[in-house]
Amino acid sequence: MTIQDIQEEIVEEFSMFDDWMQRYEYMIELGKSLPIIDDKYKTDDNSIKGCQSKVWVHAELSDEKLNFTADSDAIITKGIIAILIRAFSGQHPKDIIDADTSFIDDIGLKEHLSPTRANGLVSMIKQLKMYAIAYQTQLN
Repeated sequence: MTIQDIQEEIVEEFSMFDDWMQRYEYMIELGKSLPIIDDKYKTDDNSIKGCQSKVWVHAELSDEKLNFTADSDAIITKGIIAILIRAFSGQHPKDIIDADTSFIDDIGLKEHLSPTRANGLVSMIKQLKMYAIAYQTQLN
């Protein structure tokens, strides 16, 4: 599946819920299914700067595809990073770099987050794309 296909699937899933409490519950469930980062990667180098909560992301390149694992000490934040990882993990770095992230707006996530969580979301997207840039450089 392409990043856009996955994003459309996520938007469709979120549209099934009538209110934001149900969507938050769904995000929490997504967070619980997140591929957990190995404790050895829970370092300052892998932490997302700009997040109020602690969030760690690790990236590995395998068969020219980038795979992410992550964790957070906050359940909503863990759900947010789970959504992003679902969209980007297993994709080619160039596709991640070029990916449009407007699906976040389509599910209404940004407008339903506190300003600090919204800033954290932007920082998470930026960090995932920075990993993609770094690995894309290695592939060239």
